[in-house]
Amino acid sequence: MTPRGQHDGRTAAQTLVSALGRRRFLQAALGVGAGSALAAGSAAPASATTAAAGASAARGADGRDSGKFSGILQPGRGRIRGDVYLSSDTDDVLWGYVPSVHADAVARVRSGRTITIDSVSHEGILEDQGRDPVAWFAEHGVHRREVLDDAAAIAAGYSRTTRNFDVDGPHVVTGPVFVEGAEPGDVLKIETLEATPRVPYGVVSSRHGKGALAATAAGAPAGITLDEVMPPIGTDGRGSGVPTEYGNVSVFAEVHGDHATMGSGRGRVRFPLRTFFGMMGVAYAETTSLTAPEANSIPPTLGGGNIDISHLGAGSTFYLPVSAEGALFYVGDPHMAMGDGEVALTAMEGSLRGTFRLTVCKPGSGDAPSVAYSYPFAETADAWIPIGLSDPDGAVGGQLSDLDVAMRRAVVNALDFLEHDHGLDRAVAYAYLSAAADFAVSQVVDRTVGVHGLIRKSDLG
Repeated sequence: MTPRGQHDGRTAAQTLVSALGRRRFLQAALGVGAGSALAAGSAAPASATTAAAGASAARGADGRDSGKFSGILQPGRGRIRGDVYLSSDTDDVLWGYVPSVHADAVARVRSGRTITIDSVSHEGILEDQGRDPVAWFAEHGVHRREVLDDAAAIAAGYSRTTRNFDVDGPHVVTGPVFVEGAEPGDVLKIETLEATPRVPYGVVSSRHGKGALAATAAGAPAGITLDEVMPPIGTDGRGSGVPTEYGNVSVFAEVHGDHATMGSGRGRVRFPLRTFFGMMGVAYAETTSLTAPEANSIPPTLGGGNIDISHLGAGSTFYLPVSAEGALFYVGDPHMAMGDGEVALTAMEGSLRGTFRLTVCKPGSGDAPSVAYSYPFAETADAWIPIGLSDPDGAVGGQLSDLDVAMRRAVVNALDFLEHDHGLDRAVAYAYLSAAADFAVSQVVDRTVGVHGLIRKSDLG
């Protein structure tokens, strides 16, 4: 039963929404902070008490109930674990671009508090799939009740920017969230407490001209022949100019509990879910244009974004340098499973409900790794994760996709961390990394490619 005061507050707020429009209402509400008029907007205080939300989130961090499908999660339905809830409303999301430092926040949280976000996967709603998730998923046996209402609404009604399938990023980006007390020069500490599937299916897509085995304008890329290009070059229909005729390939995967299956008969494979958000970021681009190249959602930057590191699931912590007041945190690209490299182009994409604790770390506080004040950094319960990107300013000044550059930066960041945070002699740290640390390719498909390292915490005493 809804408490009377909360009901009355929602009724009043709904009247304001009707009069002002959702975006103006949210901007007004943000001016007075969370916990008041936001109850009726796309960002709302969760109905659970703070203590209950904290206990539930802890269960997610332990991994006992995160990453397992247990029922359709339509927007705002089911358990909301965070102190604040944010939905992916058509009027508020960006499709293909990330918020800049000048963006208007759609939610607000205090440092150290939690927010639950219902994210939407782009797969099934994109132009090459017909931009109609009800029809597209029906072809794979999905009933209308199993298609998310927010995904259908975005596909049908998104109008904040004019979509250009050949130029825009694919991702539906939810946010930004203003974190009180965050200022440029700080670090935002992002603890993922929950990454729960909202639907019992996902999609892996490969598209012409993209992915590890994509053809280039000159033909086959170095190391393979034209016959080895994927998708097969003979199916490339991009010359038609009609996305549904491009000949791109999308493979449907079914979810059963904590595993997924794809294929059929003897060609059927089964693998575990490993849910995480491929995109977690803070505002970095200085542009005022919603569709500026430097705000494209595909390449990761120093502000994080489409970082695609498979270890960043429930129980992980991601650190990002802050470039804007309030940090302006956003999420997108929800993944149900991904192998290192993400070679086909996408992971197993599928909408997730995420709960995050957002905490501001001030310089000199010791609350974040020193590297994180200038570069993305991460950790899990067992490992520190230094990160390297081939071109961390994104599309500014051209795009460099060189794994050697990403590898060098990941190693340097690891050395700086071991020397400055753990007191190792730099030569010893370099030798240790060679003897005991693992470096892996995060992804090779995001224009800016990435490498991450894994340094066992148990080795550092």
